[in-house]
Amino acid sequence: SHALAEGDGISVIAAVEDPASARAAEDQRAEALVVRVDPGAVRGASSLPILWRADVPLERASAVADAYLLVFDALDEDDGRLEELHAQAVELGLDCAVEVRDEEELERALERVDPEIFLLSPAEGEDDETPLETVLGLLAAVPAGKLAIADLHLTTRDEVLELEHAGCDAVIVQGPEIAHLAGGPPPVV
Repeated sequence: SHALAEGDGISVIAAVEDPASARAAEDQRAEALVVRVDPGAVRGASSLPILWRADVPLERASAVADAYLLVFDALDEDDGRLEELHAQAVELGLDCAVEVRDEEELERALERVDPEIFLLSPAEGEDDETPLETVLGLLAAVPAGKLAIADLHLTTRDEVLELEHAGCDAVIVQGPEIAHLAGGPPPVV
């Protein structure tokens, strides 16, 4: 959360699968990484914060990742699992993002665990909405002071700028070339 909140504008989070793609993302000015596989090898290749997007024990995640993703839809039952996993993640020192797909999930997540980070997924958008429109609609429902990460599979520079203008904190991008999405080159010092 610190890496996303400290920068100006929108942060680019690169989806990576291996050390080479992690190094390339860091070279192209990504501010964080998201992985679905064990991030152990990725951790050694990059100093960027890592969000682990997999269903693994939290103790294991805390050893190699900086943040963990809880999918609200998978923990929707009022059986206490969402609350338990969120509290355990925070206790282990992990930032904990909660993935939501509609406003009802967002509101219920706020009531149940009041997460600091939301991952806005367009998976459940209306048929006539684009994924970007779905994410922008969800973004409008995120309370001030919370971090919002857009999860768009196909992202253009114009979409990144629109998300930034709307107040989104970060966007997850796919693919090997992200420099054009991360903004201008770093200043020459």
